[in-house]
Amino acid sequence: MSQFGDQVRLPLRHVGKVRELYDIVVDGQPRILMVATDNISAFDHVLSTTIPDKGAVLTQLSLWWFDALRDVVDNHVVSTDVPDAVAGRATIVEALDMVEVECVARGYLTGSGWAEYQVSGTVCGVPLPAGLRDGDRLPEPIFTPAIKAPVGEHDENVDYATIAALHGDDLAARLRDLTLTIYANAAAIAAERGIILADTKFEFGRRPDGELVLADEVLTPDSSRFWDAEAWAPGESLPSFDKQYVRDWLAGESGWDKASDTRPPALPDDVVAVTRERYLEAYRRITGTEFQLR
Repeated sequence: MSQFGDQVRLPLRHVGKVRELYDIVVDGQPRILMVATDNISAFDHVLSTTIPDKGAVLTQLSLWWFDALRDVVDNHVVSTDVPDAVAGRATIVEALDMVEVECVARGYLTGSGWAEYQVSGTVCGVPLPAGLRDGDRLPEPIFTPAIKAPVGEHDENVDYATIAALHGDDLAARLRDLTLTIYANAAAIAAERGIILADTKFEFGRRPDGELVLADEVLTPDSSRFWDAEAWAPGESLPSFDKQYVRDWLAGESGWDKASDTRPPALPDDVVAVTRERYLEAYRRITGTEFQLR
């Protein structure tokens, strides 16, 4: 259900877990108004509790990264001149032919990659050295794609050969190479700010001429794992500036069984406050400025 449709008054194109897309025409060209809500998702559920200002933080942080990476890859942003009702949390973007691949780059072993590694010694078919711990840096960053799933279902991690079979060798190679290039540049920028970019996911769309363009959100606490470099201790402590805090609360203290058919419980006020502060801290550390609602 749309949160902003009555205020935006544009044709609703799509409602995702945390974003709403509307059709808009700018200077005679079909565009998309992309609005970030304050929803938060975990374990393939959109939670009933929102995180205040989260959508605006993600939008403004994405815009910062798009600008920082402008010499590395073109992006889909057309304008930030948006309706007042969604100012600060929305952008007008190109209507691209989106590539249905979650392009994940991992520089460190954790999350679903760590779970797979413990069983097979691989991540998405990529063999890794024996003896690694949760949180260890990999010998080199790896491309570990996933196939996007409908809302409420889990994206499927796959190997590179699967992406090549689905989309062709040329596009698969372009996705891999561009993903790893962007990751390397972003990781270096984050490192200058005392942050480890453990992993992240990108989405790409194609212009009519076939050019790949960076789209959706980019390098936010929703799409990335950010760790405090000073506190990083593989196998022990991985303090993060992302929504891992919410995942940990749901999987532990809440008492909710993620394997059940029941919806996750509402987040208590203290969990909301800590989560919001982690998003704000990520914004401060990366941009060097305080977040201000525009």
